Amino acid sequence: MTRREASRPLLDLKRLTTLDHDFNSELEKLLHWDTSENNDVERVAREVIAEIRSRGDQALLEYTRDFDRLSVASAAELELSMEECSAALDRVSEVQRSALLKAAERIRVYHQHQQERSWSFKDEFGNELGQRITALDRVGVYVPGGQASYPSSVLMTLIPAKVAGVQELVVAQPTPAGVRNDMVLAALAIAGADRVFTVGGAQAIAALAYGTETVPRVDKIVGPGGAFVAAAKRLVFGQVGIDLIAGPSEVLVIADGTTDPEWTALDLFSQAEHDAAAQAILLSSDEHFTDEVARVMDRLLNAQPRAEIIRASLEGRGALIQTQSIAESVEIANRVAPEHLELHLADAEPVVPDIRHAGAIFCGPYAGETFGDYVAGPSHVLPTFGTARFASPLGVYDFQKRSSIINITAEGAASLADVVLPIAESEGLHAHARAAAVRAQDSNNSKNQ
Repeated sequence: MTRREASRPLLDLKRLTTLDHDFNSELEKLLHWDTSENNDVERVAREVIAEIRSRGDQALLEYTRDFDRLSVASAAELELSMEECSAALDRVSEVQRSALLKAAERIRVYHQHQQERSWSFKDEFGNELGQRITALDRVGVYVPGGQASYPSSVLMTLIPAKVAGVQELVVAQPTPAGVRNDMVLAALAIAGADRVFTVGGAQAIAALAYGTETVPRVDKIVGPGGAFVAAAKRLVFGQVGIDLIAGPSEVLVIADGTTDPEWTALDLFSQAEHDAAAQAILLSSDEHFTDEVARVMDRLLNAQPRAEIIRASLEGRGALIQTQSIAESVEIANRVAPEHLELHLADAEPVVPDIRHAGAIFCGPYAGETFGDYVAGPSHVLPTFGTARFASPLGVYDFQKRSSIINITAEGAASLADVVLPIAESEGLHAHARAAAVRAQDSNNSKNQ
């Protein structure tokens, strides 16, 4: 070992084994996310929403000045023209433009497979029953722009909405200190944004939910954001629809020891470099492989531009867990319900049917989570913090609604009234019963004439 290697600080990674008597409690501690600051965040978000509702554009201008360090004379100056986005598309390099266009096409093709169709059928009485599927009229998309800029998030949120048939996409994209990111603007042009406002935080969510003199009110708000955005989305839900409340990024890797340990280490790094609250966990029944991954992570860490963020994430919420079998690893994965689940297995396909809870499942050593973030096709807006137990990735279905179609014939009314009457009367809803009875009587009279 060289002197330089000996002096390099080691990653203080949590190591667990399922044979430990306290494994379950230690796993719970690992998965726990401290929400002690939520009350303060929610209080501020509530105040911001109230101000936007009562003072509209004026409050939006003040919050944008105070929080985003962007001062303009009127709210109209907060709107970017689509010509500006198109100009950014011309400014980015040919390599960048090509990458955005290719990613957009793959995302579009994938989501076209999610499209659903209206349907109907007739029962034995000739009643027509069915479901009509229609797109939302206007959707608000929040695109983060504080600590970093994410053109990939633009493509992953707007394109599924366009495929669904949403009539108008209104984007909120903060530009702190007025700095605009050409890749984000180029992605907005490619994805088909209709209106773009340089506002962020809880004030952007409030403006989209309730409308101001300048920002139009939307029907649903989607897209990831920080703590204040998440709190505001939670508070405006009901006034508008929302996609989900995003938490810190997560990856869980199940490995059998057949994958190059450097690949596994880099996949754990890929998630950890998002922020210090991100979570990266390795489950493996091969102790030698786990040890090797730990050694590789230590060797590679200092070469990473975001090394300190990776360190904070892995030492704060990461873990290497020794399991007794792949089956036990799968059982733990279902308990965790991770945002991203990677199967670093020689043969991943037989394991997939046993996975019940995961936002996205990456099958095999070549299916790195990084491909899902940018180009594979499915949206990278995924359920976090265990919500994959009941929630799904963002998709076309999030931008559509369903109406039931009920067309009752005279014969159908006469037959179905016999079912309605006893149930309605048992509930004490006699007008319901009478409304069915008069239709049945009319039908019977028509038959007798």
